[in-house]
Amino acid sequence: MRDVEDGVGNKLREARTRRKLTLADIEAATKIRGRYLLAIENEDWDQLPGDTYARAFVRTYGSLLGLDGERLAEEQRRQRGGARPGERLPRVDPRPRRVMRRRRSESRAPSGLAAALVTALVVAALIVVGLSAGDSGDSGPETEAKPPVQRENARTNEKPAKPAVKGHTLRLLANGEVWVCLLGGSGRPLVAGDILAPGESAGPFRSGSFTVALGNGAVTMTVDGKQQSLAEPPSPIGFAVDSRGAVSELPEGERPTCT
Repeated sequence: MRDVEDGVGNKLREARTRRKLTLADIEAATKIRGRYLLAIENEDWDQLPGDTYARAFVRTYGSLLGLDGERLAEEQRRQRGGARPGERLPRVDPRPRRVMRRRRSESRAPSGLAAALVTALVVAALIVVGLSAGDSGDSGPETEAKPPVQRENARTNEKPAKPAVKGHTLRLLANGEVWVCLLGGSGRPLVAGDILAPGESAGPFRSGSFTVALGNGAVTMTVDGKQQSLAEPPSPIGFAVDSRGAVSELPEGERPTCT
C-alpha cells in the first residue's frame, strides 16, 4: 500500500502548515470550496467532481503554496491511473466576476447637432412663409400646410429605427455546487471557470451560439426562456447551443476549459 506521507495531499497539508495558513485562507484565495480542499489533503478523490477537476484543484492549490502545481497534478494523475497525460486542465484560478451592464443608446444625437437642426428647420419655415406671403394672393390652405409636414418629417428622421437584437439568451441555475465554463460564440468567456453554489444563477447571456462545460449535471439551463431537459450525471459534461438555439451534448475533447 502506498505511503500516505509521500502522497499529494500530505505534501499540500505540510506546505500549508509551514506557512501557517488555514483551509479557510486557501479557500478565500483560490475560490475552491473548503470541503474540496480537505478531500484533497485526505486524498479522498471520490468527493471531488471528477479527476480532471481534482487535478486542476491540486495544480492551483500547489501553485498558491509555492510548490510545483503541474508536477503535483501529474503525480495525482499517475496515482489515480488517469489515461491522458498532458491534458488541458480547466482553469480554477480566481477571477473577478463580470458584471453585466446595459449599453447606453448609441443613436442619441449630440445636443449641439440637435440645436443646429432645430435652427435650420425654423429658418426653412420662415423662408416658406415669406415666399407664400409674396405670392400673387394665393394663400390657400395647401401652401400653409407644407411647413408643418416638413418639420414632422425632419423630426421623424432624427430617430432611426433600432436594429433588431440577434442571437439567443442562455441562463444557468445551479441545483448543487458545480464548476462552470461558458463561452459565447466569439470564444469570449462569459463564466470563466467559476464554481456556482446551490441556488446561484449566471446570466442571462446573449450570443449567436454557446459552448459550456460543467463539473457535473446539477444545473438547470434555460435557452430563449425555455428550460432544457438535459442529462444530470455526477461527472463532468458539456453542451453546445448552435445558431438555431438547438442544444446538443459535447464529447469530452470538444468541451471548453477556460484556460
